[in-house]
Amino acid sequence: MDNKRIILILLILVIGISIVSCKGKGGFKKLFSKEDEIEIIRSDEDYDFELTEDEGMRKTVFYFKDKQGLLVPLMRKIPWEEGIAKLTLRNMVDSPELRESISATGLSPIIPAGTEIIGMAINEETGLCKVDFSKEVLNYETEKDEENLIKGVVYTLTEFQAIDEVQFLVEGEVLPTFKHGYNISNPIKRDNINLTGSLEDQRSKVVIYYKGNNFEEDFEYFVPVTIPTLAPVPNIFTALETLFDGAPLELGLSSDIPQGTSFHGVDIKDGVAYVDISFDNDDLPSDRQIYNNIAKNIGLTLSEFEEIEKVELLIDGKSLEEVGMDFDINITIPTFANEY
Repeated sequence: MDNKRIILILLILVIGISIVSCKGKGGFKKLFSKEDEIEIIRSDEDYDFELTEDEGMRKTVFYFKDKQGLLVPLMRKIPWEEGIAKLTLRNMVDSPELRESISATGLSPIIPAGTEIIGMAINEETGLCKVDFSKEVLNYETEKDEENLIKGVVYTLTEFQAIDEVQFLVEGEVLPTFKHGYNISNPIKRDNINLTGSLEDQRSKVVIYYKGNNFEEDFEYFVPVTIPTLAPVPNIFTALETLFDGAPLELGLSSDIPQGTSFHGVDIKDGVAYVDISFDNDDLPSDRQIYNNIAKNIGLTLSEFEEIEKVELLIDGKSLEEVGMDFDINITIPTFANEY
């Protein structure tokens, strides 16, 4: 047997042994060691992020929970550094410092105290983000806490342009479920935030932004709520109709749509949603802020539809100028639901 053939056989044996040794024991695959950082597939320098006028600060959206247990997006500024997505999660871990910094909002953290973000991997080609948490991530109490933890992490990370779905790991392992039964065996995408009602007999669902309020601190905020509908597919008309119907009573939310305001229809042209409304009485509101608030609440709800860039209000089919309102309002779709 010549030397080349001997070398080839040895190489095959080495490869075979390596493949066998990489297989994990038991039902889970050990993907990362606890001591090592997970490989960063995509550099954070490639993220689509916004630096503020405060040099080196990044506007970042976090998800916390309110006193009703609803997930709430909150834009905060954090120092930019390499590994910004990982830093974002670290800024969501429960601690006295975090609770103090957001106390005026009435919101609270969703990631249990003591949790470490062991590592993170982001694949720019697939949009998959793998996050490895320490075992303290399981130190929550209720099934609702579990759901908020999972969805809050997914919604926070998918605020980054490069991330479409999240795979949870605990101490380097992919578990079949968390302790209350939420399936985390596969990557998870954004879905059904603050779902109210049942999806069983419905044909589609829309996400509506309603208004919450921390009365103790007078901090107002908007909450995205998933509502099942009978419409064949999610659409702008159904979303606005649902918004004007008012928030489900059990949620304790409201809106910036004044009582007695009716929705008649919407027309889309060149990225602008022309929303036709009317008021019950003949005396139209003359306060500019009322119209700004209505436009913002509509704009947040329509932000779920990519084709909409602006909102223009019509009163019984006429523009604000035509009905005698001598002022301009902000018609651009809001970038953030809540800022603090």
